[in-house]
Amino acid sequence: MTQDVGSGVDLLAARVDALVARLSLEQKLHQLSGDVPPSPRGLVRIARYNSGAFPSGEDAVTGIPPFRFADGPRGVVLGRSTAFPVSMARGASWDPDLEARIGDAIGVELRSQGADLFGGVCINLLRHPAWGRAQETYGEDPVHVGEMGAALVRGVQRHAMACIKHYACNSIENSRFRVSVEIDERTLREVYLPHFRRCIDEGAAVVMTAYNKVNGERCGHHAWLVRDVLKGEWGFEGFTISDFFLGVRDGAAGLRGGLDVEMPIRWRYGRRLRRAIERGAVDEGLVDDAVRRVVRTKLAFAGVGEPEHYGSDAVASVEHRALAREAAIRGMVLLRNETVDGAPALPARDGEQVAVIGKLADLPVIGDRGSSMVNPPDVVTPLAGLRGALGDRVDASPSGDIGAAVACAGRADLAVVVVGYTFRDEGEYVLAYGGDRSSLRLRPADEELIRAVARVNPRTVVVLVAGSAIVTEAWRHAVAGIVMAWYPGMQGGHALADLLTGVASFSGRLPCTFPRDEADLPPFDAKARRITYEYLHGYRWVQARGHAPAYPFGFGLSYTTFAYGDVHAEVRGDEVVLAVAVTNTGSRAGVEVVQVYVTKPDGAPQPQAPRTLAGFARVELAAGARSDVEVAVPLERLRSWVDGAWELVEGAYTFGVGPNSDPATQRLVSVDLTAS
Repeated sequence: MTQDVGSGVDLLAARVDALVARLSLEQKLHQLSGDVPPSPRGLVRIARYNSGAFPSGEDAVTGIPPFRFADGPRGVVLGRSTAFPVSMARGASWDPDLEARIGDAIGVELRSQGADLFGGVCINLLRHPAWGRAQETYGEDPVHVGEMGAALVRGVQRHAMACIKHYACNSIENSRFRVSVEIDERTLREVYLPHFRRCIDEGAAVVMTAYNKVNGERCGHHAWLVRDVLKGEWGFEGFTISDFFLGVRDGAAGLRGGLDVEMPIRWRYGRRLRRAIERGAVDEGLVDDAVRRVVRTKLAFAGVGEPEHYGSDAVASVEHRALAREAAIRGMVLLRNETVDGAPALPARDGEQVAVIGKLADLPVIGDRGSSMVNPPDVVTPLAGLRGALGDRVDASPSGDIGAAVACAGRADLAVVVVGYTFRDEGEYVLAYGGDRSSLRLRPADEELIRAVARVNPRTVVVLVAGSAIVTEAWRHAVAGIVMAWYPGMQGGHALADLLTGVASFSGRLPCTFPRDEADLPPFDAKARRITYEYLHGYRWVQARGHAPAYPFGFGLSYTTFAYGDVHAEVRGDEVVLAVAVTNTGSRAGVEVVQVYVTKPDGAPQPQAPRTLAGFARVELAAGARSDVEVAVPLERLRSWVDGAWELVEGAYTFGVGPNSDPATQRLVSVDLTAS
């Protein structure tokens, strides 16, 4: 088997070398840019971003195939594809196996619509929940984001090339074209790059560079990030592409920096670059290296796929709709479920009348309308989902009028208030809408609506629609229940109904911290031209400064309860394996997400977070059932960047195992990693 694989690699390399040797300089440069013409017609094509795949690099003379790029990440942006929940919602599932299945479905729909490169594996770290494109990534922790991103890569690449983005430190939207992120090397390597490395190790074929600068250098020109780290240290053998249109500003600088393909127009990699190469100002060897990477990757994926599964019937198929519903169910998070009249507010009880209230109750809100926009054939709203489940037991007041809402809630046994954001409030910055949030709170009118409804109905449940954390302090103690629904995709209304009625149980856990106040988080400036990214953010920042969050990272309630036994740890080869017995102590089946956090020895470089996520496992348990859960933590994940190199600092590592990042919920065990 090894010999066969090696022979295949040798044959591919020989074929690539032979093809590249036949190419003129003009043909080579054609491999290094998108095929959209640099003309008014081309600009119109870019403006209609989601209308078709973007091709690049077909050479009919030599037989080199093109790649055809289509974006994501909540589904394929072409045609009438399945709109899955946004990535942040899927991150809340803490379920890499589910994410790989979603990747597989996306790969099928991609190939069914003529594309073969999926640009929707967004793994930028959520530094601050005000970031407009927070919904496109999985959360605030590099271990969690890395595992979820790797799973999407794994699923997509059964069918097509997967592109991870935006490399690196891209987490401000409004000033993304000009902001320079100032960051020290240790923070980069320990916090903002590990999830990219994880996806490279998974085999990601393509990397998209970011618009922003890192330490004064544009990411599309950044030789240290791209040539030294990505291609050198990490051994990345695929190719890099620019973010669209403005991702590279100087062709020579981009090529020297390791940027292989300019997308979607041949602009900076056009005549001026060709002339620089012809007069010897730019080494043609750099061109050859880039072309080899592009051609090798395209040829390596030429035979990948399952053609028998591709076709128009596969797009938004019954199976994919069911998967979207499952993903929405697993991603919604129950944040609050107080007892009212001797029983929890949720689930709804048989025969009850339910009031559904709020402007978002019957709007098809599935995320922003930028490059990630998916146009599904239909969307199930919260009101439609609950009416489908409960019929005429549902009364509605979707106008937003407080008087009508109060009257509606007063007639009901359970009041469900749906509030939050739309594409106008957050998302990719597009002319007059989207961009970074101006506040983490709801609109004053929505907060007033919640309080008014809660005054007349003690079983008021608020359903939040958004891409990341919301500050709830002004009203959360006034209501009986809170559900974080995120942007839940085309089947979100059915999923919400399944959960509120108890057909399904909540199993989502927060992938980001919900603070009590915006002041409890790092500074965020959407207009910044220069900003410093410190070592701490999210739950790490909150813990280090002693802030009590409203809801901690990893938190989520269920319709059942779980108990943890003692934790045991042992070193097995290059891993620390944590073992704990988890018992479902409630009366119905449920899912627990076992989370492992680590505190490094005193000798580790400072600053350090008190505890950081080191691993996790999702376990399903029947009522009364017990499971011995193991979570393996690679020793590599415990290393620190010390004096320009990775080092496993010797000493005692303390592991906390529990249901979320709150130290009070965790059971501890210590492991001495002192070399013998």
